[in-house]
Amino acid sequence: MIQASKTHNNRRPWNWLVYQTNDAFLNKYSVHYKGKMFDLGCGARSYESFFLHFADTYTGIDWGSSVHDLKADILADLNQPLPVESEVADSVVCLSVLEHLSEPQTLLNESYRIMKPGAVMVLQVPWQWWIHEAPYDFFRYSPYGLKHLFEKAGFSDIEIEPSSGFFSMWILKMNYFTLGLIKGPRIIRALKRMVFQPCWYIGQKLAPYLDKLDKNWAAETQGYFVVAKKK
Repeated sequence: MIQASKTHNNRRPWNWLVYQTNDAFLNKYSVHYKGKMFDLGCGARSYESFFLHFADTYTGIDWGSSVHDLKADILADLNQPLPVESEVADSVVCLSVLEHLSEPQTLLNESYRIMKPGAVMVLQVPWQWWIHEAPYDFFRYSPYGLKHLFEKAGFSDIEIEPSSGFFSMWILKMNYFTLGLIKGPRIIRALKRMVFQPCWYIGQKLAPYLDKLDKNWAAETQGYFVVAKKK
């Protein structure tokens, strides 16, 4: 099996589990990556090489003020109509972007417009996650909110999956909390890291097994994946 990228720039000792989890879902949905693919909010194009194992072409779109190492083919404000012709995309992906948009419905409407009939969109958003990239962190979406937004844009065959159970979510949040405690002189910071890093590693290793105790992942998951089709 071709694996999603293992070199994402944001992968750190305290959060690698979320990227490992997302990689598994991206592999699961690989049947939907085809033809002309558009990555909305592409940032540093971390998954471009992975997607090009399936799609014929990859086009990254993002806004010029992105906090990431921007490598977009097209610069555009994703809160506004996209400078892309209608019905040209065979597949669309949008990963950890919708929460940063003040006008999320516009992005979904525009995604639908640029997609060919029968094309599929794969989208990922956080749910129980800390505020990040402030002040451009506007929303968190429940599965009901996601379904409403996608239906309003015209999508059909909408499937929404939680990406983890309670324990993965909770351990990742604890890791970020303890990360914030690493303050003070250099030697104190180094000592705190020595204490926390084994805890971060063990917690993330155990979390997927503990998640099996959670019978309702959708209630307190770290995030959701959505797969939706244009009629």
